[in-house]
Amino acid sequence: MKITVIGASAGIGLESTRLALQKGHEVTTLSRRIVPLPDHAKLRRVQGSATNPSDVRAAVEAADAILVTLGVKSPFPTTLFSDSARILLRVLQETGSSATLIVLTGFGAGDSWSYNSLPMRIFFTLLLKAAYADKTEQERLIAGSYPRWEIVRPGRLTNGAMTGHYRELYNLVNGMKVGAISRSDVAHFMVTQAESPTCLGKYMALTY
Repeated sequence: MKITVIGASAGIGLESTRLALQKGHEVTTLSRRIVPLPDHAKLRRVQGSATNPSDVRAAVEAADAILVTLGVKSPFPTTLFSDSARILLRVLQETGSSATLIVLTGFGAGDSWSYNSLPMRIFFTLLLKAAYADKTEQERLIAGSYPRWEIVRPGRLTNGAMTGHYRELYNLVNGMKVGAISRSDVAHFMVTQAESPTCLGKYMALTY
């Protein structure tokens, strides 16, 4: 199948690209920096921006599934997540695409905020509040404007190995514990869902 990864130069996006290629899929990447992988017959790289409609259109053309794995390193306010969502949704509408849209945010976005532990809520308030406010808006836009979506909300990300064994939680309940999970296992979930989307219309928390 044809999979597009938006934000593929590092982290979960890079791991998703690597795994999708290993599984024999045709992969198109969109990122500002060149994706640091060897040349591959089934890899097409689009160097550009997730907020540039022309770049997005070039990357998602004919895609069966689109993985959005954007991230920011700065704690300062950003509109990257919501701006890119608006542009992606517009491109999908204009092209008549029905690709499965799998969007990475994080546990703490949207209504999951109040289900974090007290230490995590303090941490988010001090360092990640601005970014997660924009991720919340990203979720709202995607869920309100497109029929085939999944929102992926991992817990604390690590650089551990891929195990393929983790918990998938879609109900928010008091006392739930969403802790660490490796970037590789989040990539495993996203690529698996691209192949067979069993969680459409759900907000999936991932943790060990």
